[in-house]
Amino acid sequence: MSRVDGDRWDLDGFARWLGSRSAATAKAYRTDVAAFATWAERAERPGPDAVDRMVLRRYLAYLGTRRYARASIARKAAALRSYFGWCAGTGRLAEDPARRLSAPTGGGRLPQVLSEPDVDRLLAERPPAGGAGETPVATAVALRDQAVLELLYAAGLRVAELCGLDLTGVDVDGRTVTVVGKGDKERRVPVHRQCAAALDRWLCDGRPRLASTATPAGAVFLNRRGNRLGPRDVRRILDARSPSPTHPHALRHTFATHLLDGGADLRVVQELLGHASLRTTQVYTHVSKDRLRGVYGSTHPRA
Repeated sequence: MSRVDGDRWDLDGFARWLGSRSAATAKAYRTDVAAFATWAERAERPGPDAVDRMVLRRYLAYLGTRRYARASIARKAAALRSYFGWCAGTGRLAEDPARRLSAPTGGGRLPQVLSEPDVDRLLAERPPAGGAGETPVATAVALRDQAVLELLYAAGLRVAELCGLDLTGVDVDGRTVTVVGKGDKERRVPVHRQCAAALDRWLCDGRPRLASTATPAGAVFLNRRGNRLGPRDVRRILDARSPSPTHPHALRHTFATHLLDGGADLRVVQELLGHASLRTTQVYTHVSKDRLRGVYGSTHPRA
């Protein structure tokens, strides 16, 4: 990505204004606006005062041709609405060209859901690759990987929530974890016995083997260098263990769908997922209905 004119676009000022948002949202919005600014400058629109509504609509259409997911385009549109609203509100622009800028709602793609047999295969405990002669570090990594996957499915956590989990948020005896989600909202989520046992083994027998003097004191999950586990580390764990291509967020989708398939109330699932709106949770009812239709079609004599 080429460097944009910082004075014209004032992305740093916009980033400071976003300080009240969550760190993840602020970073994503700044990145989205910087990407738009690069595109706009290539189209000879060297600053926000050279942008009108038609330019913004052309940009969203361009993203569609690049096969961005509808949800990604919707977020980028939200970032642009926020940026140009800020420009108008601070007097940088006389009018806001992004006012009421429409974009796809992000509802066009149903979340990926693993079947129960797929989950069983994914979570089947595996000894370290080297067997009896394996190193203590490899043994610790195997315990960590098991605890990470168990927790993602048992609690439906976002990857960022899992990576940010602190020791004070883990209650093995009470079988709960307390995480900080979007908007810095804290929630406590129950976990089942098998997950609690995997966490206990990791914390007692695995974590001390990876911890170093540089390890953040409160971090639950660590990488081989003793640093807090990151989202890319989690993706690598899943890639190594999954029998078929998937992604960490699929375990969150699977958690929600399996609960609904089992008869859980939608509002309970909303609370467990940490969704601010019930409408966000309702996408899983569509997934569940699709699964039910599939079962009906394959088992009913006249289907």
